[in-house]
Amino acid sequence: MRVKSWSLGLATVAALYAGVGHAHAWSLKEASAPYKGTTITVVGLDRPSYKIAQQLTPEFEKETGIHVHWNIFPYEDTLKEETLNFISNSQQFDAILSDVVWPVNFADPGWVLPLSKFTSDDKLADPDLDLKDFFPVWLASFTVDNKLYGLPFDSYAGLLYYNKSMLKAAGFDKPPASWDELENTYLPKLSDKSKGVWGYALQSARGETQTADAFARFLWPWGGRFIDYDNKTISVNAPNSVAGITFRQSLLKYMPDGIVSDDHSQVVQLFAQKKVAMITEWSAFYPTLAASNLGDDLGIAPEPKGPKGGYSAFGGFAYMVSSQINKKHQDATYLFIQWLTSKAMAKPLIEGGAVVARQSADEDSSVQAKFPNLAPMVDTWEHSTVPDWRPQLGCYPRFSDIVSDWGSRIELGQVAVQAGLDSMEKDLTGYMKSSNCWGKINNPEAAMAQYK
Repeated sequence: MRVKSWSLGLATVAALYAGVGHAHAWSLKEASAPYKGTTITVVGLDRPSYKIAQQLTPEFEKETGIHVHWNIFPYEDTLKEETLNFISNSQQFDAILSDVVWPVNFADPGWVLPLSKFTSDDKLADPDLDLKDFFPVWLASFTVDNKLYGLPFDSYAGLLYYNKSMLKAAGFDKPPASWDELENTYLPKLSDKSKGVWGYALQSARGETQTADAFARFLWPWGGRFIDYDNKTISVNAPNSVAGITFRQSLLKYMPDGIVSDDHSQVVQLFAQKKVAMITEWSAFYPTLAASNLGDDLGIAPEPKGPKGGYSAFGGFAYMVSSQINKKHQDATYLFIQWLTSKAMAKPLIEGGAVVARQSADEDSSVQAKFPNLAPMVDTWEHSTVPDWRPQLGCYPRFSDIVSDWGSRIELGQVAVQAGLDSMEKDLTGYMKSSNCWGKINNPEAAMAQYK
């Protein structure tokens, strides 16, 4: 996405954020004066949200005199690198990037600070921070033991992308509203393997893609769950879970061969090449698809609903402040995170291809008119998802490995659904007990009420 249309106005944005014309006395420039010359290191990913954030960062540096160094990692390496930073007390990173499944990893050992340490400080806290402007599901996602640890950034929703022309040629003037409708009404008319055309594709590569996309997407809408929090048991092999994963198997005949090996890039490319009529993918892929040859054929809608309602994929990140760095760096880091995730920066970030969780920007009709991914994304966050789409566990990486392993075997047809889920439950139960993981678990859904 191009950002030229905002480049001339960035100084104005910075000035507005700094407090020019505000009735109150707080300003970013004055708040940052004690930290001028400080250098902070921010963890980022090689994704659109972080690329535009890096382009906008010089405005913060100019206004504050605080220098920002971005350290970019592949997603797969980020948790490991940040964990090593804390274990070794290397103080290498100041702004910690947390996936929605990592808050316990950072909060439980005290590696990151509750945001109240900063929001209660009048010298640091911008009165315009407006936490209520963030969607509740996102604040709940980074709340542990009733304490908020991160400000949301790079926030995703699972969406249904569809090819308008392909659906129209098959006799449809709108996308399917339910998974049952997708399978029984749409896919028979959209799929023609003899022509290399498929109705639907589900990214299913072994690893987190299998867990978060291919498996979880067919768990929640059928009433299935990973965990029964009340009884501290694994429920992936309960009847509702079995029903959802069985349904997933029924879709395979309408999907490309080898789909179990395909990751996001392959599925997005197949859709962009008009070889697939529909995909369920993250909102972060909108800039890629908007820049493809699809043109006006690109349609976007909320994900289909299941028998138990709408439960779209949910994922994304937040920035936290390291507890191991000195107070000067902590304060400077918070000022940067507060600026980056502010209401004032939301629209420039969206313009540059980022996805943000600010209601004021995402629900703005003029912004939605320009970015058609926003309206279904807002609908998803407000009505059709849960913050524990993937469980928040201190031992999540191994938990995910087990889900991915058995989920892939089931999808490949190497084991029957019930037998595979029974084996998954057995392995997950054994691991959770042996690792004492039940003692390092957070239920973010319980925090939703305090933010609504």
